[in-house]
Amino acid sequence: MKIPGRIVKAALLLAAVALPAAMLTPTDAAAANSLTMLGADVSSAQRAIDLGAKYYDSSGTAKDPLDILKGAGVNYVRLRIWNNPASGYNNKAKVLAYAKQVKAKGLKLLIDFHYSDTWADPGKQYKPAAWASHGISALQTDVYNYTYDVCNSLKSQGTTPDSVQIGNEINVGMLWDDGKVVNNSFTNLGLLLKSGYNATKACNSSTQVIIHTADADSDSNARWFYDGIKAQGVNWDITGLSYYCMWHGTLANMGSVVSDMKSRYGKDVIIAETAYPFTSSDADSTANSVTSGCSGYPLTWAGQGAEFTAVQNTARSAGAIGVFYWEPTWYAVTGNGWDPANIATSGDGWDNMAIFNWTGQVNPNVKWTA
Repeated sequence: MKIPGRIVKAALLLAAVALPAAMLTPTDAAAANSLTMLGADVSSAQRAIDLGAKYYDSSGTAKDPLDILKGAGVNYVRLRIWNNPASGYNNKAKVLAYAKQVKAKGLKLLIDFHYSDTWADPGKQYKPAAWASHGISALQTDVYNYTYDVCNSLKSQGTTPDSVQIGNEINVGMLWDDGKVVNNSFTNLGLLLKSGYNATKACNSSTQVIIHTADADSDSNARWFYDGIKAQGVNWDITGLSYYCMWHGTLANMGSVVSDMKSRYGKDVIIAETAYPFTSSDADSTANSVTSGCSGYPLTWAGQGAEFTAVQNTARSAGAIGVFYWEPTWYAVTGNGWDPANIATSGDGWDNMAIFNWTGQVNPNVKWTA
């Protein structure tokens, strides 16, 4: 995910000329994989609803956002979990509560472990405060115990996770500095990833483990990372990549990375995060994280829908099994800000990237397709 107002944009704002993968030939489409993980990360929705936010389907009927997303094709929900966030949201108790609603809708569940009290992404991987003084040996135990506890708590209430992420966008490691990859040494990161994998499988052997980077832009970077952890004996079930065209380049390049990851490691691949703006306008006082789009896709409802369809078609054609839209329900609701240390007043930099407009109406052009 990209955190509102805190994104390093300069080197990443590519003029992405995206080939319209939505225009696959019938032969291409027939040969392509099916997308079985049709996902949405709705981690901010729980607080929005608590604050009284309303969500409306394409006919203008107020509904649970999970029902609206399911109607648009979603079959998988992703929820991030922070260890002890100041906001009191996205913690274990809240995730357990919302997981019940997710599973009650017949949706599958992906738990995204950040192993932090706040956002973790390629530019920052802060240890939880409770683990701040811990070295690599203690951190292995921390990761194992925490992962097992969350998984087992979900399992005990009848909401066993179908998959988990061991870390979020861990391009150069997690739980810095101990778990950071320095001088090409993956030793410590490998130990932490093994702890998370082993804990997950001890909890439930059929829960799939995803290892997630934001490397859909660079096959060489992706190979460097996944070769590095593989050499440490790390196992995983699914390779997860983030893809935002305004930061990660063309659809064609993303497709090449997905295809290479699948063939190189013999593991399924998903686009664990993607999103696209429907406008450049801003709904609140917090600046938008994204203010421009990609060639061929205007910043309109139609453009947002077409770009998401193109991402799905490209990923599917390249052999991916899933695509997750990041925070489609996070429209601007006062009090549902981006900063867990100041959630009440920090605002929402993603309001133009949600698939619901500023009064909660869904974009009817956004569909998840197998």
